[in-house]
Amino acid sequence: MTDKRKAEEAGLGPWFDAGRAEAPAPSGDWLARMEAMALEEQRAPAVAVMPERESRGVRLRDLLRVLGGWPAVAGLAAACAAGVWFGAVSPATFSDWTSVATVSDSYTTFEPASGFDVAMLGY
Repeated sequence: MTDKRKAEEAGLGPWFDAGRAEAPAPSGDWLARMEAMALEEQRAPAVAVMPERESRGVRLRDLLRVLGGWPAVAGLAAACAAGVWFGAVSPATFSDWTSVATVSDSYTTFEPASGFDVAMLGY
């Protein structure tokens, strides 16, 4: 409590202490009725039935489904190609390509998402 609040409630302090000491507890009958009502409203758990099928190893269709479909695989392929390209480019050529970001004083010249990150940091 703050000092101001203590001063305002000085006359009521004994009443608050008595109320905290005699906290009402719910009766067992009330708790039993509440539990019965809760169990009545709760749905019964459904058993998931998995269709059985032959397992012949990982299929391309299953792999695509796990990865997110053809659009996600295309994105992964593009990222892989970009990584190979960045790895194959010599450092001198790569630094010439990225020097555009160092000339400008804007944070968003090279990476558009960094502008949002900088805004969230409060700069």
